[in-house]
Amino acid sequence: MPPLPSYAMLESRPSQSQSLAVQSELRSLPSVERLLEDPRLSGLAGAYSHASVVELARRELEANRKRIREGAPAPTIEALVGAIEDRASAAWAAWPRRVINATGVVIHTNLGRAPLSRAAIDAASNAAGGYTDLELIVDTGKRGSRYTHISDLLSQATGAEASLVVNNNAAAVLLALSALCSGKEVIISRGEAIEIGGGFRIPDVLRQSGATLVEVGTTNRTYARDYEAAITQNTAAILTVHRSNFTVQGFTHEPALADLIEVSRGHGVPILHDLGSGCLLDTSQFGLAREPMVQESIAAGADLAMFSGDKLLGGPQAGIIAGGADLVGRLSRHPLARALRVEKVTLASLSATLVSYLKDAATEEIPIWRMIAASPETLHQRARAWIDAIDGKPGGMSLRKASSTIGGGSLPGETLPTTAVAIQAEDGADALAAGLRRADPPVIGRIEAGYVLLDPRTVLPDEDQHVVSAVRAAISGF
Repeated sequence: MPPLPSYAMLESRPSQSQSLAVQSELRSLPSVERLLEDPRLSGLAGAYSHASVVELARRELEANRKRIREGAPAPTIEALVGAIEDRASAAWAAWPRRVINATGVVIHTNLGRAPLSRAAIDAASNAAGGYTDLELIVDTGKRGSRYTHISDLLSQATGAEASLVVNNNAAAVLLALSALCSGKEVIISRGEAIEIGGGFRIPDVLRQSGATLVEVGTTNRTYARDYEAAITQNTAAILTVHRSNFTVQGFTHEPALADLIEVSRGHGVPILHDLGSGCLLDTSQFGLAREPMVQESIAAGADLAMFSGDKLLGGPQAGIIAGGADLVGRLSRHPLARALRVEKVTLASLSATLVSYLKDAATEEIPIWRMIAASPETLHQRARAWIDAIDGKPGGMSLRKASSTIGGGSLPGETLPTTAVAIQAEDGADALAAGLRRADPPVIGRIEAGYVLLDPRTVLPDEDQHVVSAVRAAISGF
């Protein structure tokens, strides 16, 4: 005889009357056909497609069936239609949606990293809106390479003999290792076998490429002699990785790139330099630590330098490989190069970004460098102007000395002085920040010590009035 259910089990089961009530609520839900009789949904079906609106209606009805079974009442038809409209708006609106970055993080990964320069935007729009000479030599009418023009610009900017562009720096590293080191050994310092964003780990990339990882030195101290002692007949390359997203301090040592190149030249082993952010300007002129520069890596003798296009370069997402023509040629012929290649819009915007460097106009034309170069006085004036233009002070609005960061896995621990607008709301910072995010476009700030801080450094000049309007709207709800 099976055991009798316990009192607790009986209590947890829905009563018959509860079950009947749930069934009644479920039966009260309208059919998809009934919903589509509403003029708003029939209008949506006309603007998009009948099948698309039917699918959204089915999803909304299914979501409500689940809520009813959990004890919620059935919604009205009016509420269902409104929810389906909201689903359509969220699903079919233009995306990614523009937001205003008032966080003070210059290269904000969650917000799309580096905003493009006006020249890069125009170049991308021009390329996207029609046909291009991407792989055509107009003078001869013959087929060309999509990389010829960009390689020439990169040679001018970095001093490299040749260059190749893929979809991001992780892809650049993977391609280099796959083309040059598969089935062989690659030497790397233990302190550089790092993980970057998204769980991307250098040792995993080495394994994926078919290369064998040979770690030398220790986490905090590695010497050129450690690399030299590890070189064998099966060594394909020395990989050195710039730790662009963290610092190691204290009892540390790492060999200079020139010392590693001396070792590599003595044994005929190429040096692959993963620079990460890809900086072409001397960051120390802005009061920051000195970031390794691509042109210095090439001049020192690195056989390949690999770096990002959308971090300190200030362009579109891309992975750039610059170096000797022979090695770059080997990479370009590898099957992975076709899988990782970039399209015309990326190349167009990257080309325009590089031209700003060649014009020596990066700090005027490229947004991230304009932000980094902004003076404390200018930032204070902009913050003051925001407060003067905002009517009403909810619980207090003031100027506050603060710090901006570079972000994007670049210059870890480095900050720049700024003046932020600090806003305190009676209902709390979270509620105020949520109100700012409901603006169009949303304004994204940061919360510190119960205040919402808005940093003008990362707000583009033509966005000032939007910030003022968003704050007005947000505080009017308190």
